[in-house]
Amino acid sequence: MYLKHLSLTNYRNYTRLEQDFPPRAILVQGDNAQGKTNLLEAIYYLATTRSPIIGADRHLLNWQVREEPMPFARLVGDVERSGTNDRIEITLLHEGPGEGRLVRRIRVNGVDKRAVDLLGRLNVVLFLPQDIDLVAGPPALRRRYLDVTLCQVDPSYTRHLQRYNRVLVQRNSLLRRLRERRDDPAQLGYWDEQLARWGALVTARRLEAVRHLEETAAATQPELTGGAERLALCYEASLPLPQAELPPAGSPDEPPPALAEAALAALGRARPRDVAAAVTTVGPHRDELRFLVGGVDMGLLGSRGQQRTVALALKLAEARFMEQETGEAPVLLLDDVLSELDRARGQYLLQAVGAARQVIITTTDLAQFPQEFSERAVLWRVSQGEITEG
Repeated sequence: MYLKHLSLTNYRNYTRLEQDFPPRAILVQGDNAQGKTNLLEAIYYLATTRSPIIGADRHLLNWQVREEPMPFARLVGDVERSGTNDRIEITLLHEGPGEGRLVRRIRVNGVDKRAVDLLGRLNVVLFLPQDIDLVAGPPALRRRYLDVTLCQVDPSYTRHLQRYNRVLVQRNSLLRRLRERRDDPAQLGYWDEQLARWGALVTARRLEAVRHLEETAAATQPELTGGAERLALCYEASLPLPQAELPPAGSPDEPPPALAEAALAALGRARPRDVAAAVTTVGPHRDELRFLVGGVDMGLLGSRGQQRTVALALKLAEARFMEQETGEAPVLLLDDVLSELDRARGQYLLQAVGAARQVIITTTDLAQFPQEFSERAVLWRVSQGEITEG
């Protein structure tokens, strides 16, 4: 899998870009604030329909066009995978005065699609300097990380997560009415059953993914630390998990019975607390992922160097996991990460990603890269939203 061509119109500081991408290593060099990160963000957005940096899509529009009558941004990517070609198009159109509203239109091969239909067309793994927050930041970041990774490779997981979130909204709405004594508590039975079902499917798939990620990350961590550390991943569910190994489901939409029963029982026990708080307090939306080295929680007690190494091992494991799940290596996007690593870890990272079909690396300083790697890579230079080759 690789990105063949990228077209950007009024996206961030790119007023107009038409760029072919070769299936190999690409070094993108430029000073700060010239558009290096914006380029990687655009590719990530085409793959996931989300920005890894900001939450509001309206900020993706080039600031120079925001005063125009119909300001818009457009991203188009041509992707090749398994001998097939897809064209992904996303248009962001700002309507109304002031903040107004932003309309997003997604098309694949000229056909209108939902955001969920786009996932898996282009798989990417993004390395950012702020990836340390995956280890040291709030649990929501780690849950989102698992969700984005799984949604790129597993359409069933995407569907299960969507249904879980819809049921969660309905149950929370009912809890608010119950706290105000404006509804019948008996209705919770139905929503508990639905939440337990879809929540069990989400939890089971996350547990499976974490096991696979741990296998690779545990092998990578000693390489990054000279054999001094070994990494373990611990998924902490907010409900008691069955002690026995979960059997495979009979169908994609059938949860492991023991896990669904445990979820339903936990929701029952939490009812008084949930009604008092008017919010659901157990389920995958409250789960946690921890990173342990020698039994020590790196998120709480690890040094910044240890946390950065854990994040790097996790990202390398993510790339391997995606390839195992889909049969194709994802596109790797590395945003100035060598500046955050010592020489040994930086060289290991370049060796680890060197076999990828396509890897795009940004940097301010080409001297960080060994000559052998630079000679094999294509060199682009970015200045004020424009790319020149060589």
